[in-house]
Amino acid sequence: MNQNGFSIPSQSTAPPYQDFTPQNNNYPTVNNVISEDVNYAENILELNVGKFARFYMSYSDSLEWRDKIFSGIIEAAGRDYAVVREQNSNARFVLWTVYLNYVEFLEPIIYSRM
Repeated sequence: MNQNGFSIPSQSTAPPYQDFTPQNNNYPTVNNVISEDVNYAENILELNVGKFARFYMSYSDSLEWRDKIFSGIIEAAGRDYAVVREQNSNARFVLWTVYLNYVEFLEPIIYSRM
């Protein structure tokens, strides 16, 4: 017991740390098949760079931009963002995926590397 009268367990009940870095090849598996390519939004956006898309965004803290649609060509995509070039003005927007509701494509898309 500690000075406050509470007992502290001697062993941790937390699961052991697992390192999922590529160097360790310790990827999560499904039915013993390595699933390196997971269909996260950023991966789908990255696979469709160069395509026209509409990004439906919501900014709950903004009075001016509560809901906004950005349309244009996907120029780049990363873990938490997409860069979109508007076709008419050539303006470029960095859109943070934390505000993303959904993306609309008007053509077939690539959604998996497999």
